[in-house]
Amino acid sequence: MASQSLGELAGIDQLIAEQEKIFLQRQPRSTELIAVAGEHLAGGATSNWQIAEPQAVWMSHGSGSKVYDVDGNEYVDMHGGYGASIAGHAHPAIVAAVEGRVRRGTHFAQPTEDAIWIAGELARRFDLPLWRFANSGTEATMDAVHLARALTGRDLIIKVEGCYHGHHDSVQVSVLPDADEVGPRDHPTPVPGNTGIPSAIRDLVVVVPFNDVAAVARALAEHRGRVAAMILEPVMMNAGIIPPDDGYLSSIRELVHADDALLIYDEVKTGFTTGPGGITGRTGVVPDMVCLAKALGGGIAVAAIGGTNTVMSAIADGRYEQVGTFNGNPLAMAATRATLSEVLTEDNYAHLDMLSVRLRESLQAVIAEHGFDWHVVTVGAKGCVTFRRERVREFRDFLEVDARLGHLHWLIQHNGGVFLPPWGKVEQWLLSVQHSPADVDRFARNFARFAQAVSS
Repeated sequence: MASQSLGELAGIDQLIAEQEKIFLQRQPRSTELIAVAGEHLAGGATSNWQIAEPQAVWMSHGSGSKVYDVDGNEYVDMHGGYGASIAGHAHPAIVAAVEGRVRRGTHFAQPTEDAIWIAGELARRFDLPLWRFANSGTEATMDAVHLARALTGRDLIIKVEGCYHGHHDSVQVSVLPDADEVGPRDHPTPVPGNTGIPSAIRDLVVVVPFNDVAAVARALAEHRGRVAAMILEPVMMNAGIIPPDDGYLSSIRELVHADDALLIYDEVKTGFTTGPGGITGRTGVVPDMVCLAKALGGGIAVAAIGGTNTVMSAIADGRYEQVGTFNGNPLAMAATRATLSEVLTEDNYAHLDMLSVRLRESLQAVIAEHGFDWHVVTVGAKGCVTFRRERVREFRDFLEVDARLGHLHWLIQHNGGVFLPPWGKVEQWLLSVQHSPADVDRFARNFARFAQAVSS
């Protein structure tokens, strides 16, 4: 079966309606909680990203590779808290570390010894010598952009169209713009990524497509001597998964350095989920700064920013004040040390690779059986199905993917006992070290049901 036209997929809206009805029937308690929560919780949830169609899922607990909603439904968790739960749930090493620390005090606003060990381990894994901690990916990328501007005395940053780097003003530009907003490809329009972003902020961001070295060269030439840094995800993960072309990362590093600008990797999603040292470790292309969060703490909120001696010296000597009351929080440091030393090990990465191959091959077999021209994209513990014939190389390719297929797939997986992020084609699955072959096989069976439904 060739690529599906809108006419050929005319029945997909009916399939979505049927699956949404099943979804709601399975979760009456979530429906009740949403109604109660609306009285004092804005929008009836704790983040707008939890408000999905047809409704948010309220969770009870998690154990190992599974999560359980308030209605008692069990799911194989391949949502993974948007990439944070690579350890799975209640991992014994993390439980022991947190239990041991919480009895000895959870906050001092002073450093503890675990921070020294963690910084050394991150230096080893990412080949960057100096580190600081924060509490979220947003904080890490915010500090990185501020630090780049402080070091260079410049205001502009280059940002890749379609990349999400947190919700601070500097990077809330061209995150998920609509097709009618993006403007010409050679000079993309800086589109506000949220309401409340001043036009003055947009004027400080130069937007370029991913996987386009010439576009970066052109942006630098048009703003010669004014660009502080380029920030990007070295593998894009806000639009499914978009890997870099061969040579792309090394080429843009050379270009920005030639203009005395800096290169910032946002490895908040890719760090640790793609390998022990993220994409930095996989490619050997080391930027000036790396931002980490999500999987770093094994489910506890923590972030880190690492950099070269030249970059981080500005923090060390006070030219840039990197601060935060909860930076290096002892509970977060205990969980992070346990994650790095006992969870993200060589043996566990081998286990993740085995599961990834098993799942990818199962999904490819289903796709081939039905004659679809979809393809599976995996990198480490992360993966997605791209419902498109051609490889997605940049955000504008991604805009052509039918979002209804992603939503229907999410619903069928959910109703079949696999919990995925609720944003369809935008997000990816995450494997944890506690997943089993039986877990990924459940995903594959649900995917076969989805493919059969679409082809009928």
